[in-house]
Amino acid sequence: MRKEAKDKEFIKKPVYKGGPKALKKFIGENLRYPKEALENKVEGTVYLNYDINYKGEVTDARVIKGIGHGCDEEAVRLVKLLKYEVPRNRGVRVVFHKNIQIHFRLPKVKEKPVQVQYNYVSSPGKTADQTEQKKSATTFTITFNQ
Repeated sequence: MRKEAKDKEFIKKPVYKGGPKALKKFIGENLRYPKEALENKVEGTVYLNYDINYKGEVTDARVIKGIGHGCDEEAVRLVKLLKYEVPRNRGVRVVFHKNIQIHFRLPKVKEKPVQVQYNYVSSPGKTADQTEQKKSATTFTITFNQ
């Protein structure tokens, strides 16, 4: 008879449904850049510590290191929206503590292409008749997009 393998961990940790990729996607979709931070062109990372109760809900979120201009409040709001899956822990109600970093990067602004136009007029060699010269002149328009 073989013995059954026991779990290595006595208390199982909560997991975000879908894993780390789903967590990043959720944050990316729900992050609203604060107006004040956009106006002041503030970028940076907000470090947070938060608690997860036995139901998988975030009960408390604290800013460890912030960047201000409304970004700290937005990071706290975002973390409080998270829901975790908590496996049964032998009937024990455990509060878990986790850390997270939320990066605030200014959205890239696409620059409009600059159009430059040059007019080039070429005319054949000088002739005695000026009217004939004007008729045979060639005009080119060159447009550059940068």
